[in-house]
Amino acid sequence: QLRLVESGGGLVQAGGSLRLSCAVSESGYSIRAMAYYRQAPGKERELVASITSGGITNYADSVKGRFTISRGNDKNTVYLQMNSLKPEDTAVYYCARGYGQSWHMGAQYWGQGTQVTVSS
Repeated sequence: QLRLVESGGGLVQAGGSLRLSCAVSESGYSIRAMAYYRQAPGKERELVASITSGGITNYADSVKGRFTISRGNDKNTVYLQMNSLKPEDTAVYYCARGYGQSWHMGAQYWGQGTQVTVSS
């Protein structure tokens, strides 16, 4: 059973940076699109950033220019570099692996989530 193992997150002051990591638990799986979502208290889960199997990225308008999604050398690890963090970025962040090479089919697997808290 494929699992997504997330790490990173924590508490940071506004203007600071954090990096989230997400890795497929075992090797040998094909390269699929991956993404990060976030869910703040009382709000719906929203797509933050996605990356295709070929490395094409897409971002929510609210994080463009501040967040960067990328793949590691093994291609089944993704990173979300978050800079210039704002209090409104506070949420639980979830890694997801897609059904295919692009993100249009949505998430097939989810990570356990990691808390990001940005203090003002």
